[in-house]
Amino acid sequence: MTSDAPAAAKAEVQRGDFSRFRNVKSWIFDLDNTLYPGHLDIFPQVQRRIRDYIHLRLGLPLEEAERVQQEYYDRYGTTLRGLMLHYGVEPDEFLEYVHDIDHSQLAPAPQLAERIGKLPGRRFILTNGSRRHAEKVAEKLGFSNHFEDIFDIVWAGQLPKPSPETYDRVIRQTGIAPESTAMFEDLARNLIVPRKLGMITVLVAPPGSRRILEEGWNGRGYGKEDVDFISDDLVAFLDRVLQATGADPR
Repeated sequence: MTSDAPAAAKAEVQRGDFSRFRNVKSWIFDLDNTLYPGHLDIFPQVQRRIRDYIHLRLGLPLEEAERVQQEYYDRYGTTLRGLMLHYGVEPDEFLEYVHDIDHSQLAPAPQLAERIGKLPGRRFILTNGSRRHAEKVAEKLGFSNHFEDIFDIVWAGQLPKPSPETYDRVIRQTGIAPESTAMFEDLARNLIVPRKLGMITVLVAPPGSRRILEEGWNGRGYGKEDVDFISDDLVAFLDRVLQATGADPR
């Protein structure tokens, strides 16, 4: 046990070493609760619409619809996947309904847009939502021209993150090298596969929660070994990334 301590300490130092970003040539960002603050009533609107869709489509009471929604999300990665498998739900109909929300809370984020625009290399969005939703969000935030492409759940053949097939498909289509790619996500379980592929993984957390997360990893099959960095202030985090890569925005 004593002999492992130096190696563990060295790993922790490397884990927080921003110089690792110097080799990154591709940047993949999740959308919801990653590129905009999670406290906004954007994704919760989507969740309520999913519950209402199940309520209307399956004729279930709202409470039961919410239970089915959560069960399928936990089992399949998205509620849509479960509805397709068990009820033959058409993805286009579902996605159009659940993403028919009010985006007015979203405001331009010029500081974040500047940092993302300066990241050296190729930039992508990978979301379990729809492309139309992603485009609306990006437009509201001022990111419309910042990403080379958007990969959504339809493009993924309704196989959501964290399905290994979805990450493999991104790699095949773009030709990116996992070992020179960074992945930004608000869900740690969606970083397990990217980490195994060799990507640098960044967990985007709510403001002020970084230390809590670092000190209290849960036991649901993912944790410290899947996350290289935690950011609870994405603008400040990307400042450090840009400084490390030599593309300091100041």
